[in-house]
Amino acid sequence: MEPEGWDPPRGYSNGYRLGDILFVAGQVAWDERQRIVGEGDFALQFRQALRNVRAVLDAARCPPSRVGRVTIYVVNKNHYLAELKAVGAAWREVFGRHYPAMSLVQVADLLEDNALVEIEATAVLP
Repeated sequence: MEPEGWDPPRGYSNGYRLGDILFVAGQVAWDERQRIVGEGDFALQFRQALRNVRAVLDAARCPPSRVGRVTIYVVNKNHYLAELKAVGAAWREVFGRHYPAMSLVQVADLLEDNALVEIEATAVLP
């Protein structure tokens, strides 16, 4: 499942359907041409990565309320903790008041240069 207007990924899918399960690949703060936005700004990158997850859900015609699991990877958990208010506002803006099971994992680095956060999700299609 690829959102309309996005450059096609190479070697993976942004969204993969297996039966009635949708797996959303880790999304970073890319724009539609796969350029990181919000360099150095955790809150902006979190919002954009979440919007990208939502774009994959929308391409699959899957409402956010069907997401059962989210994993958030951060390069520095202190960035996340310092921006909790902005993170919460971004979540409500993009996902409303639906709060699935979540994990937050601090990692040594992310594949994309200048990416501070990556978000993946699993949903049950309607």
